[in-house]
Amino acid sequence: MNSPDVPLTQDLVLVGGGHAHALVLRKWGMNPLPGARLTVINPGPTAPYTGMLPGHVAGHYSRDTLEIDLVRLCRFAGARLILAHATDIDRTARLITVEGQGPIAYDVASIDIGITAEMSIAGFADHAVGAKPLDIYAQRWRDFVSATTQGTATPTVAVIGGGVAGCELALAMSHALQQAGVKPAVTVIEAGPQISGVGDTARRKLLSAMSQAGIALRTDARVTQVTASQVLLDRQEPVQAALTVGAAGAFPHGWLARTDLPLIDGFIETTPDLSIKGDTSVFAVGDCAAMPFAPRPKAGVFAVRAAPVLHHNLRAALTGGARKIFKPQKNYLKLISFGGKSAMAEKFGFAVSGPLLWRWKDRIDRAFMDKLDHLPPMKAARIPETSALGAREIMQEKPLCGGCGAKVGAALLADALSNLDTRAHPQVVTGVGDDAAVVKMPGGGFQVLSTDHLRAMVHDPVQMTRIAAVHALGDVWAMGAAPQVALSSLILPRMSPPLQARTLREITDAARAVFDAAGASLVGGHTTMGAELTIGFTVTGTRDTMPITIAGAQPDDVLLLTRPIGSGVMMAAHMEGTAQGRDVANTLAIMQQPQSQQADILRDAHAMTDVTGFGLAGHVLAMCKASGLCATLRHADIPVYAGARALSDAGVGSSLLQANRDNAPTAGIDDPLIHDPQTAGGLLAALPPKAAETALRQLESKGLQGWIIGTLQTGAPSLTLR
Repeated sequence: MNSPDVPLTQDLVLVGGGHAHALVLRKWGMNPLPGARLTVINPGPTAPYTGMLPGHVAGHYSRDTLEIDLVRLCRFAGARLILAHATDIDRTARLITVEGQGPIAYDVASIDIGITAEMSIAGFADHAVGAKPLDIYAQRWRDFVSATTQGTATPTVAVIGGGVAGCELALAMSHALQQAGVKPAVTVIEAGPQISGVGDTARRKLLSAMSQAGIALRTDARVTQVTASQVLLDRQEPVQAALTVGAAGAFPHGWLARTDLPLIDGFIETTPDLSIKGDTSVFAVGDCAAMPFAPRPKAGVFAVRAAPVLHHNLRAALTGGARKIFKPQKNYLKLISFGGKSAMAEKFGFAVSGPLLWRWKDRIDRAFMDKLDHLPPMKAARIPETSALGAREIMQEKPLCGGCGAKVGAALLADALSNLDTRAHPQVVTGVGDDAAVVKMPGGGFQVLSTDHLRAMVHDPVQMTRIAAVHALGDVWAMGAAPQVALSSLILPRMSPPLQARTLREITDAARAVFDAAGASLVGGHTTMGAELTIGFTVTGTRDTMPITIAGAQPDDVLLLTRPIGSGVMMAAHMEGTAQGRDVANTLAIMQQPQSQQADILRDAHAMTDVTGFGLAGHVLAMCKASGLCATLRHADIPVYAGARALSDAGVGSSLLQANRDNAPTAGIDDPLIHDPQTAGGLLAALPPKAAETALRQLESKGLQGWIIGTLQTGAPSLTLR
C-alpha cells in the first residue's frame, strides 16, 4: 500500500491478467511505488495458467490448482481490479474503454490479454470452442465431460490443429474420458502433411503416444464447416464430434484491430524495451504482442521471462528512469504431457519421454503457481515503543475492517444518542432507533431521511460507490419509501488534481447511475481529502402512508430475508489475503445489486429493516424489542455467501464481530455468522406466512431470491437459533 504521506500522482493500468502481469503484481506488492495508483482490467477474477491446462483437462489438477487468483494478487499489490473486458484505447486522451463502466484513464498502460483460438470457419462460433481463452475452453470441457458421463453427449471429440497444443489437448481429453468410464473417439485434424511444432524425434514419440491412446490423425485436411455433431472436410469424410476444439494457430483479439495501436498481423508491435512502437507510455507483452526485434513463437515461457523487464520498465516510465532491454532466449525447453502422468521434453532437436519428465514438469508448474499463490502475509502496523496507555492493546487487535465492519458498536452508539430529543420538532415522527428518521410533510404524506458512509474495503472507487449507494438506499427501501434525493459525502486520499478529477468523475458517474435507476436525484454533496477513501450518501424518500418501521411485527409473522449473510467475514478474509477470489468477486457483485424490486414486493410488510453493521442477530433482536416479540431462526434456512462458512469456521471474523455478539446475545446454536456485520445487506421483513409465500413467488418470477428464515412469537424479546 502507498504511504499516506505520499500523494497519488500517476495511474498505471494493466489490461489483462496474463502471466507477465501476474508476476508484475507480485513484485509490485513486494515493493510498491509510492505515488502510483495501480489498476488491473480483466474479464474474470482468475486467470488460468497455460502450463497446467492439459493436466487439468486430463484430470490431474483441480480448477483451483490451475487458476491464478487475480483478486488476491491485486489485493496484495494494492491494486483495484475491474472485472470487465477492455474494448478500446484512446492514446491521445489516454483512456481505456471498458464494458459496463466509464473510460479508465492512464498515465502508463500495459496490455497482456493473450490470444484467442476462435476460427473463421462456418459454424465454428455456434458449435465449437477455441482452446484460448483458456477459461472459456476449460469450463466448456468440464461441462462436456459431465454430459458424457450422464449419457447426454457422445464422447466424440475433434481437435482442429495438429501442432503441439492440439496434440497435447487431444491426449489429455482422451485420457480424461477414459478415466471417466467412457470410450472416447478423438480425432486431430491438421491442414499440413504432418503434425507441426516439433522435430522429427519428438514427432515420432508424439505420434506413438497418440496411437496408443487411440487418437486418429487426419492430415492434409481443410475444414469447411463445423456442425453440432460433425466437422466437415474438403474431399475427406466428415469427422464425428460432439465437441470441437480449435487449436490451429494464434489469433489476436478483434478489438485491437479497431484501435490505432501499431499492429503486425493483428498483434501489437513492440520495441526492445517492451513499449509499443511510437509510444513509450504503452507496453505490450505475452502472446498479444509481436516482437519484430526478436521474433519468437507464441509460448508462455517468453511472457514469464519478460515479466522482470516489464516490471522494471513500468516503474521507469512512471519515474523517468532508465529502461532495460528484453532479450528472449532463442531456444527453450518444451515439456509436452501425454495425457497420463507421462511427458516428453524436447530441446535442440533432442527428445526424451517418460513418467520422470511428467514429474519434472509438474514440479516446475507447481513452483510457478506457488509463487503466485503463497504471498507474503500482510505487514502488521508498526507499534511505537512508547505509547499512551491502551494504545498498544488496540493496535494488537484485528486490523480495522472496511464497510460496516468499521462501525462503532451498537451499545456505544445507543449510549451516545440516548439524550437526543426527537420530539423537539412537531413534524418528526420517529428518530433514533429505526432505519431512518420519519418526518410529516406539510402537504400530507411522509418523508424519510437517512445517512450512511463507508470506509473503503476495496480499491475500486466505482465498486465502492455502487456498494455505498445501495447501502444508503437500503434504509429508504426498508421503510417502504420511494427514494427521492441524495447528497454525497466523499473523502479522497491525497492525490494530484488530475487524479482528483478522474476519481470524482468515476464516483459521480457510478453514483448517478445507481440513484437514477432507483428514481432518486443526486443533487450535490461535499468532498475533502484525507487519509483514505470514504464514500457516503444522505438519502431521502417519500411515502404516502406511514413508513414501515421495525415496531409493527405481529405474533406468528415469519421473517423473510432477501440476501445472504457473510459479507463481513468475506471482506475481512479478503483484507488478510485468505479468501478465494471467485468468492470475493461473487459477494461484491451481489452487494452492488439494488433492491428496489424487493422493496416494492415487500411494501406491505408489518415490519422491515435492512441487515447491516449490527449483523442479522442484532437487527432481528432490534425488531423483537421494538415489537415486543421473541424470534426463532432456523439455522439451516439462513443463506450464506459462497465461501463465508468455511472462513468463519476457520476463525476469520470482522473487527466488529465481538461487539455485535455482546450486543445481541442468542440462545441455541452458536454461529458467529449471524453476528457478522453486513454491508449493503438484505432486507429483513416480518410478514404473515401466506403473504411471505406470495412474496417468494413474486421474487422468483423476477429472477430474485428470498428465504424464510424464522418466526416471531409472543414473549420477552429474545432470539433463539435452532
